Amino acid sequence: MMALGRGGVIINVGRGALVDEKKMVQFLVEGNLGGAGLDVFEDEPNVPKELYKMDNVVLSPHKAVLTPESFEAMGDLVLANLKAFFSNEPLLSPVKND
Repeated sequence: MMALGRGGVIINVGRGALVDEKKMVQFLVEGNLGGAGLDVFEDEPNVPKELYKMDNVVLSPHKAVLTPESFEAMGDLVLANLKAFFSNEPLLSPVKND
């Protein structure tokens, strides 16, 4: 965070524990970090209260694959793989055991 400095922005959409959240909040409060974009948190669903008040922070609920579009796409892929398997055709998404 020190390397990012006042003009830097942290984006975390992976896992809450990837970023030291307490340190990030401290850096943001003290003005030593330019901003943050977050959809994951260390103690989900609890979000540090300080982040709600900051204009330089964007918070979003972590949806990952939990969207109607992704569920539909996964269902379509499963059906296409089943069709390919029972037609003796190559699978669309084979699991390789290398």
